[in-house]
Amino acid sequence: MTGDELQFVVFRLGGQEFALGIAEVERILRYEAPAPLPNAPDFLEGMMPYGTGAVPLVDLRKRVSLEATHREETRVIIVRLADQQVGVVVDQVREVLRVDSTTITLPPPIVRGLAAQYVSGIITRPGRTIVVLNAARLLSSSERLALEEALP
Repeated sequence: MTGDELQFVVFRLGGQEFALGIAEVERILRYEAPAPLPNAPDFLEGMMPYGTGAVPLVDLRKRVSLEATHREETRVIIVRLADQQVGVVVDQVREVLRVDSTTITLPPPIVRGLAAQYVSGIITRPGRTIVVLNAARLLSSSERLALEEALP
């Protein structure tokens, strides 16, 4: 190891593993059906109780064009996006993974073009490829505005 040790929360969306930096993750909760919001944007599932209030719920599976069925292992990861908390729905939380920062590679150029706004790196392990997401970029600025307008 020659770089800093970083920690990631690894989760599954369909058959692919993704990760978020542990500093971006506030909590991991069991999935609870959200209260729908009228006229909400497509990516917004609704509101879910959290702490003393509620957080908007975004289904990350829809974000990457996957089927969004809820199972026993479906989880909500509470992430902080700038000044607001958002719950993201994932198929399964796998582990907290510690990696040396020098082992994280940049996505190849073709990926950088297509998904540059979401992907901040790639972690490879024997038999596994984990895509590191940038939580701050999961929603575009226009989507964040739409989210703020949709919230009560």
